[in-house]
Amino acid sequence: MGKFHRILEPGLNFLIPLLDRIRYVQSLKEIVINVPEQSAVTLDNVTLQIDGVLYLRVMDPYKASYGVEDPEYAVTQLAQTTMRSELGKLSLDRVFRERESLNASIVDAINQASDCWGIRCLRYEIKDIHVPPRVKESMQMQVEAERRKRATVLESEGTRESAINVAEGQKQAQILASEAEKAEQINKAAGEANAMLVKARAKAEAIQLLAAALSQQHGNAAASLSVAEQYVNAFSKIAKDSNTVLLPANTGDVTNMVAQALGIYTTLTKPQAVKTQDEMPSAHENSQPPAAEVLKAEQGSSS
Repeated sequence: MGKFHRILEPGLNFLIPLLDRIRYVQSLKEIVINVPEQSAVTLDNVTLQIDGVLYLRVMDPYKASYGVEDPEYAVTQLAQTTMRSELGKLSLDRVFRERESLNASIVDAINQASDCWGIRCLRYEIKDIHVPPRVKESMQMQVEAERRKRATVLESEGTRESAINVAEGQKQAQILASEAEKAEQINKAAGEANAMLVKARAKAEAIQLLAAALSQQHGNAAASLSVAEQYVNAFSKIAKDSNTVLLPANTGDVTNMVAQALGIYTTLTKPQAVKTQDEMPSAHENSQPPAAEVLKAEQGSSS
């Protein structure tokens, strides 16, 4: 008779005619409601067209029947107002990045208001977000600029890495070249040192052989002959290198030049000659001819 009496459970129920009447029938299944498209303004004053899908379930049939006149319409309007409120707190870029957090905020706000209606919002999903054409073009230009920036940065990093690798290669090449040059100089110096030692040893042996030859009989005569030959050879080559030649006044006096050379030689070897004369017998001293006589004899034979 128009007053709430009881809730009928699923199954077989008996009603008294004219007294009992079923007023509301509530489905306990999950309900899907399409939230109509609406306009919303973001924090940076961009107008968006946004719609969504709402998933509900009736938890208390009594509250859902007597707590609100049209529960689906009430929840839909609450979802739209909450969506506009939450979008006004975010900028355009954050709207696309924080869709999950936006959905969670809308669900919490709906559950706080629909608790007295016996309805629970399970989840809310944003379907489409429509951006104005000019804003969309600006976003595309921004994306292209960001991609060009990334490409430029990557290219510059590649160039830097290439320059570093080239510099490292040149550095290693210079180090290796300097080490090779150092080793070459060391080997060259060692070879020159060995060559100088060999030449010095050969020269010392030659000097020893020459000294031994001069200490023998007629050694001075042989030295005089060698000096005369070198003098003649030097004058034979003196005019081949240049047209201007400076000659001493007594160029043709070979005997005088040889005598001067032998005088220098005698002065240098005088101490050794005195020692040799003290050790050798007088018979050998008388048997050695003077150097001048030997030179004259050699000149006569050569002429």
